[in-house]
Amino acid sequence: QVQLVESGGGLVQAGGSLRLSCAASGRTFSSATMGWFRQAAGKEREFVAVWQRPSGRTTYADSVKGRFTISRTVAKNTVYLQMNSLKPEDTAVYYCAAGYYATTSPHSYNYWGQGTQVTVSS
Repeated sequence: QVQLVESGGGLVQAGGSLRLSCAASGRTFSSATMGWFRQAAGKEREFVAVWQRPSGRTTYADSVKGRFTISRTVAKNTVYLQMNSLKPEDTAVYYCAAGYYATTSPHSYNYWGQGTQVTVSS
């Protein structure tokens, strides 16, 4: 069992930065693939970034590539999403997720956090 709690969201001007954190509990965190997704109002949840186990390979959505970075600290049971050069279209609720054979599809994740709001003003 894995429980996830996101933090770090907020209001930022376009061009600014935020770092989201996702604190995980559960002994199986170190073996889980961790992903970030987002959902804007009236839209479907979409993939943002993934850190895959066991390879450590990271993959990003084209819309955030070069601006966002996913990382994790196993010792602290935490995964991060550093978001730079934010744009108004990045406004959404951001969710972290954990899964054991997960990919870029939200359906491949077993556990989800409650989400944190990110709002980027123009």
